[in-house]
Amino acid sequence: MTTTGLLLAAGAGRRMGRPKALVEGWLVRAVESLADCEHVVVVLGAAADEARPLLDAYDVTIVVALDWEEGMGASLRTGLQHLQHGEATRCVVTLVDLPDVAAPVVRRLLDQPDTEDVLARATYDGIPGHPVLLGRAHWAGVIETAEGDRGARDYLASHPVTPVECGDLATGRDVDRPTHGQPAAE
Repeated sequence: MTTTGLLLAAGAGRRMGRPKALVEGWLVRAVESLADCEHVVVVLGAAADEARPLLDAYDVTIVVALDWEEGMGASLRTGLQHLQHGEATRCVVTLVDLPDVAAPVVRRLLDQPDTEDVLARATYDGIPGHPVLLGRAHWAGVIETAEGDRGARDYLASHPVTPVECGDLATGRDVDRPTHGQPAAE
């Protein structure tokens, strides 16, 4: 029984003004949030060649979503299709644009049963968010339904999901636009 961390970092970040994988520190922070997983897979797309060297110091597998322009669903499909060839029992899916989600949030999700049918997601003050813990039994269904920027939203809405409250650890808010001190483009 093993858990793989699956980091989705393929988007162009149009509202951000650059790919979010290239926002200073985000890619590394997201990889480090998955430190308690046995393995980490990072899905890149837009600016993959520029982002790849940022991960040189980490023992991660990089896969590239060639159809990344279709949205998060394409990245999720690419990552899960890659994982299907491995031995992982479950995976923790997280996003690069969650700057305050760190290892304690992932650790709390990992406390869920290590089974192939586990389906859980972090909530923040009761509001569902990321990361999401997907048992292997759910991967094919998510691959089949993941489209556009909805990712696994439709799949999760049609299956019983265990909420894992993490509002005491983070806000879980994704960042789509540059904030003060963060330039839109380099």
